[in-house]
Amino acid sequence: MEKIKILVVDDESRMRKLVGDFLARKGYQVIEASDGQEAIDTFFEQKDISLVILDVMMPKMDGWEVLKEIREYSELPVIMLTAKGDERDELTGFDLGADEYISKPFSPKILVARVEALLRRSNLITEEAKIEAGGIVLDKASHTVTIDGKGIDLSFKEFELLAYFMENQGLALSREKILNHVWNYDYFGDARTIDTHVKKLRSKMGDKGDLIKTIWGMGYKFET
Repeated sequence: MEKIKILVVDDESRMRKLVGDFLARKGYQVIEASDGQEAIDTFFEQKDISLVILDVMMPKMDGWEVLKEIREYSELPVIMLTAKGDERDELTGFDLGADEYISKPFSPKILVARVEALLRRSNLITEEAKIEAGGIVLDKASHTVTIDGKGIDLSFKEFELLAYFMENQGLALSREKILNHVWNYDYFGDARTIDTHVKKLRSKMGDKGDLIKTIWGMGYKFET
């Protein structure tokens, strides 16, 4: 089986090496680009890139311009990296089609976890039947959930919602993405149904309900 290919774009060579080394240890093939123009050239030359990690502040073309160009041709997962912690920048990234947004400095291990979550969502790596996080064990095969060893009863949609959150641990998920993934084409209303289901899910999870964080104006994030 061929290695999954990831393009890492950053004008700092140390950052590219740091990220590249952690990804390589996980078995990914890493391709580097040092500026936006090189990133675009590499993107079109290498037809089988599965994910892009993209710095915002770069010479020649910044990350926003590169993202716009990529989105004209592909929906592959893109993670934006930036030194800024401005919420407006984050919202700009999501508006332009970024899948995730991580502010520097960050933990390379967390970045790799987010890469794997995005690849799972793209069906490029297989999902595990059992997911564990923060004392919660969700078993897709038996359709059961236990919290600290005690079972809880969830409706079908609540189970699917929790599974989606746990599969994408640490990722900011917009209401639109949640609606498209969990409800798929079965629901033609608005995103307020998500808030209602999250409220019920949190209630059933007790203290663990706090692991589902609200991102104001956008959606939710499951974080332990």
